[in-house]
Amino acid sequence: MDVVKTLTDKLSIEQVKIELLNTAYGYHHTFLQRLDPRTLFLWYLVFGVVPFFIHSTPVLIGLAAFLVVLTIMAKVSPLIIFILTLGLLTQGGSYLIVGLFFGGNVTAMLPLLKLTLKLSVISMASIVVFCSMSPEKLSDGLLKIGVPGQVSFSIGYAYRMLPTLVEEYHHIFLSYRLRGKKPAKKGLFYSRHLFYYIKLLIKSFYPLMLSVAKRSRTMVEALESKGSLYGFNHPKVKQLKLQHLTIKRRDVLFFSLSISYFIALIWLS
Repeated sequence: MDVVKTLTDKLSIEQVKIELLNTAYGYHHTFLQRLDPRTLFLWYLVFGVVPFFIHSTPVLIGLAAFLVVLTIMAKVSPLIIFILTLGLLTQGGSYLIVGLFFGGNVTAMLPLLKLTLKLSVISMASIVVFCSMSPEKLSDGLLKIGVPGQVSFSIGYAYRMLPTLVEEYHHIFLSYRLRGKKPAKKGLFYSRHLFYYIKLLIKSFYPLMLSVAKRSRTMVEALESKGSLYGFNHPKVKQLKLQHLTIKRRDVLFFSLSISYFIALIWLS
């Protein structure tokens, strides 16, 4: 019973909100968080795209081991690791069931497992990069590489607002539960209760979308009243805003060692 209680506490809505806040605003002062965002973008372009075109299993295993180490160094939230692991296990299990259903055997799973390994490498690369950047750092990095100011600000703002939206969605869901009444009969394997809560989850999205539209309009009007359009497009304002972004020795060292490891894996395979 104690194990079940501990698992329930870790999977509660409050714990999910804490993990999201920790991902968006938790600064662990890791090595990756001290890197320039342009270095992380370029690194992600290599390790997040190139592995999809690699078919060598030893190279993919080596990349997966390298990214596991980086994921530990980045101090990624356990919630994100759990979601990634659950998705990969579900995908691998579905491949196995479909293969056996159509008369295949375990050997037919090998190409599909290689695809799963590719997706895991790309997913871990995405997690390492985007969990190592705060919303401000992500927005400034996109602005530095030439993304329009409105787009870069919108991405950073959406990243920042995610924990708030999760909390608001939770409140809407609780309000529906307070005003509603769940079925008196549980049904087979709690099926009636399950369908009732799924219905509430779907209905809770509609007030949330209206709230997001209202928040977005208020934010746009506030930015326009402060002359943000001029700041987004004026070169001197951009230069002043982004003057703290510099490529340092650790950026060059990290990218060089990563590429050297990648090339060594390909050569040894």
